[in-house]
Amino acid sequence: MKANSVTSLFILTLLLNSFAQAQTNSPALVDKELTTLFASIPDFSGVVLIADKGKPVYEKAFGYKNFETKAPITTSSIFELASVSKQFTAMTILMLKQEGKLAYDDLIEKYIPGLPYPGITIRHLLNHTSGLPDYQDVMDKHWDKSKVANNADNIAYLIQYHPAKLAEPGAKYQYSNTGYMLLASITEKASGQDFIEFCRARIFKPVGMTHTDIRTREAKIKLPDMAWGYMYVPDKKRYVRADSFPEFNYAIWLGNRKGPGRISSTAGDLLKWDRALYTNKLVSQQTLQEAFTPAELNDGSLTHYGFGWEIKQNDKLGKVVWHDGDNPGYKTQIMRYIDVDKTIIVLCNNAHEKLPTILKTLEGLVENSK
Repeated sequence: MKANSVTSLFILTLLLNSFAQAQTNSPALVDKELTTLFASIPDFSGVVLIADKGKPVYEKAFGYKNFETKAPITTSSIFELASVSKQFTAMTILMLKQEGKLAYDDLIEKYIPGLPYPGITIRHLLNHTSGLPDYQDVMDKHWDKSKVANNADNIAYLIQYHPAKLAEPGAKYQYSNTGYMLLASITEKASGQDFIEFCRARIFKPVGMTHTDIRTREAKIKLPDMAWGYMYVPDKKRYVRADSFPEFNYAIWLGNRKGPGRISSTAGDLLKWDRALYTNKLVSQQTLQEAFTPAELNDGSLTHYGFGWEIKQNDKLGKVVWHDGDNPGYKTQIMRYIDVDKTIIVLCNNAHEKLPTILKTLEGLVENSK
């Protein structure tokens, strides 16, 4: 082969590689691949958003906010976030720590006296290493379900019935809704402000999250764009409202709980939250980095969880912080590639069995881009 032919071939290869890379980064290609994916999952219901440096490159709504009326979901529909709420609870603690109103290594009895579980710190609650038993299990066994429980009720029952701890503080990672319920009560004690009002005034309003709140069931019923959770019933061959199932009932009789869940929001508001986390609007970046640092156990090993965030490392794109949520009918996720400023947000209101496939595809599209 002649030298000029070799050069021409080399240039052609470079051009083809550049074209391929441009196609990889192209929103049109993302749209094409996801159109094909969702065509194969026609009953998926929810909102999917991919953003690059805060700019949506893909944002679409699928399915119904009400399966009975066939009212379509829009990109501004409101979903229960479930445990995606925990990152907001953690943020209230970060804010109060930055203000000097508490310390991560404070013992929790300083704020919640009487709990029969010594040696537990705020840090243990934040990173799920407290070893505390499940408050919901205690309430399920003993609470009068004709009444609606709040955090004070949950704490009183933990004191009264004193279920055994699951582990020593700091011994192991064990996901704990109890810990995040207690964190909301600590926020109230340290701030002197109701937890819901604190979130509204100190987080939702400053960030511009105008569709986000910690709502009662009655308030959600009044929302015209509420995406209700549904579960598929094979016998009936259709989706049925999740709140008609007995397993949903805990959300009613624990309806005034604060901390582990209960925030409802939109994909757009979560993107505003994502943007705020790149600034010093809520806390300094130095304070925030503590939330994105894996916990160290008593034996020196590290977990995969910080303060309200799961943490992992991507070979191509660096650190990823993320969290999912799971309530009857709802499955939610926010994934932030913080070193390269890319974001995935998925809000699903029919707990679709193919959601893992959807998430894997979304991650692949983001991780194969530059």
